[in-house]
Amino acid sequence: MADSLASTEQASEERAADVADSEAVPEEAAEAPAPEISYDEQFYPARPRQLRPRARRRPWTPGQPPFEADARNPVYVEWLRNQSMLGDAKVIARQLSGQASMWQNPFAYPNPRAAVDRASVWFTAYPLSLITGPAQTFLAALGDPGLWQSFEEIGIKAIHTGPVKLAGGLKGWEHTPSVDGHFDRISMAIDPLFGTEDEFRAMCEVATEHGGTIVDDIVPGHTGKGADFRLAEMNYRDYPGIYHMIDIPESDWHLLPDVPDGDDSVNIDADTERALQQAGYIIGELQRVIFYEPGVKETNWSATRAVMDTAGQMRRWVYLHYFKAGQPSINWLDPTFSGMRMVMGDALHSLVDLGTGALRLDANGFLGVEKSAEERPGWSEGHPLSEAANQIIGSMVRKVGGFTFQELNLSIDDIKATSETGPDLSYDFVTRPAYHHALVMADTEFLRLTLRQAMEIGVDQASLVHAMQNHDELTYELVHFITKHKDEVFEYDGGELTGAELAHRIQQNLRDGITGEAAPYNLVFTANGIACTTASVITAVLGIRDFNAITVEDVERIRRVHLLLAMYNALQPGVFALSGWDLCGMLTLDRSKVAELLSRGDTRWINRGAHDLMGFNPSAQTSAAGMPKAKALYGTLPEQMADEESFARQLSRILAVREQHGIAKSGLIDVPDVSHRGMLVMVHDLPSGDREVTVLNFSDQDIAGTVRSELLATGAEVTDAFSGEAVGTVDDLHSFYIQLEAYQGTALLVVAPEPEEENDGEASEGADRA
Repeated sequence: MADSLASTEQASEERAADVADSEAVPEEAAEAPAPEISYDEQFYPARPRQLRPRARRRPWTPGQPPFEADARNPVYVEWLRNQSMLGDAKVIARQLSGQASMWQNPFAYPNPRAAVDRASVWFTAYPLSLITGPAQTFLAALGDPGLWQSFEEIGIKAIHTGPVKLAGGLKGWEHTPSVDGHFDRISMAIDPLFGTEDEFRAMCEVATEHGGTIVDDIVPGHTGKGADFRLAEMNYRDYPGIYHMIDIPESDWHLLPDVPDGDDSVNIDADTERALQQAGYIIGELQRVIFYEPGVKETNWSATRAVMDTAGQMRRWVYLHYFKAGQPSINWLDPTFSGMRMVMGDALHSLVDLGTGALRLDANGFLGVEKSAEERPGWSEGHPLSEAANQIIGSMVRKVGGFTFQELNLSIDDIKATSETGPDLSYDFVTRPAYHHALVMADTEFLRLTLRQAMEIGVDQASLVHAMQNHDELTYELVHFITKHKDEVFEYDGGELTGAELAHRIQQNLRDGITGEAAPYNLVFTANGIACTTASVITAVLGIRDFNAITVEDVERIRRVHLLLAMYNALQPGVFALSGWDLCGMLTLDRSKVAELLSRGDTRWINRGAHDLMGFNPSAQTSAAGMPKAKALYGTLPEQMADEESFARQLSRILAVREQHGIAKSGLIDVPDVSHRGMLVMVHDLPSGDREVTVLNFSDQDIAGTVRSELLATGAEVTDAFSGEAVGTVDDLHSFYIQLEAYQGTALLVVAPEPEEENDGEASEGADRA
């Protein structure tokens, strides 16, 4: 009788919740939609109206009612529901369903060149590190017209905001902080720390006014431990279906570890992982443990404390998290499809409510997991479900007029596979560690090898986002060589190495060159890479061990090398991205300033120093989020824009050449052998039909040598794209001579000779006589 009554009450509660969902549509969305003036129409009347649907999520301001945070308390459960992302997703979906505007854009296949054409140079922001004016929010600072004026002069077309929505978790009524730089999202609401939704929309408006766009983030792989996860723990309706979480019967709780006081879960060790696998509860070990740390994260699974559900039953769950324990993984193939619906709602909120033009997909390669044969790790990378899910996400975003990119460190084969149906663009993990290695070793052999690997596999360089520093480490996982191709033999340095041996050689070169005695200000980050800034990599290469000893002459040398690295990324097809740490020439933080953050094992905080891009608050020693200010070598953007020799001004000239000749939409067709080990040559097929040759000197020596490629036409004129001066003529061996100073680069236009008219005339006369 009691069970029957509980079931009846739960069914009644679910029906009431459904009614609440259906009535939660904002008033302006419930009314007959009036035609709105888009940003493009407002500022550029000649442009056609964009066919993009509109929708709004539920207006909700969370508070703390004076009730117990208990699953049996319907007020607490309703409080969680009103903050949940799945709840917002339902509301947005109802407003868009059946709208004709949902069918006005092609969406089946990725279109990287259309994305590049829309925004080929990006500024990648990091909310925790940008210093703003007094009482100015992060979003207001990014919407500052002066900032966009400087960006327009430099050639920057988009801002990638980084994650700005609420992140972290909930513990009862209390919000807990983010455990991974706001990538553990728990809501579609903007975090008040960064601003408001109105400021976000205003930022989009200013960007459009200056011919730019805004790139936002979604995280298809995991959430934080917010309302959705807490409702899942309570076994409420279809919320458990969001996650890879398994209800362990009380009879087997002895298999689970105790949860320390004050914690809500504990990572299980390898023995417990095997025991739960043998008992048939989980699939067990996966292909790798990201962020592995003894005693902290030894497996990809954690066990919750005992949690009371809405029916008064105590439950313990084991849940999957590819990343940190506070980032439970989303299940893309649960029968409720709750996770899929939640992610789609988050994407649509950003595009059709806030007004962004593109989305980054974070952790989108870990969307499928499957049990493997006995004694083999579970299949969790390169899984077809990840490809299918990415196809769905990319298609939905294209369907409403946006584009996507993925920041996912996979093998080159997998990057190629995901680019065929999923995101429009992929982060350049193909050559990012390789171009740093070229600088450290003054040798481009490994860089040329990786570029050629990508060409052979069929990766279009125009589909890649070639980035300098972002908030992460300088990655050197070299997944391509250490996983699928670990046993393949590669020719390198006069010998033969397996992929695994090659990867270990390159990793050791980087560690030796830019950490330890060579650069005590940089730190290794787990097995993933090195915590550093672009400038601190360069100081290590130049032999500078003490930041306090840097001279004016040193700054000039650092800037010269920095511009060389910018040339490598900008003078090839695809998107070029850089951050405030690059624009200001930021160095790493003294580790004592972020000691508490480092104590958790994440050394990347030293490369996330606060910086005042626009000089909004010169006296500030921290960002609004509390990040300490790091040392800047180049100054603020207003200062640099007034100096023709500054980093920003010289960068603007590089980007002007890139724009003028359509290099971003060109095709990489050859990476020839070179006459000096520090030289790199990339031959591109321009949209005009001419050739462009990027030539770079990664060494500290002046070099002179021959550039040779069978794809350069004999007799073609070679001109320097920066100065307009003639360099020479391609000879009968398809080559020409060039000289470069140390750490110098250039772009060369190669224009084939016109067919001789006299010969054409003779051929015509001969034809007439015949």
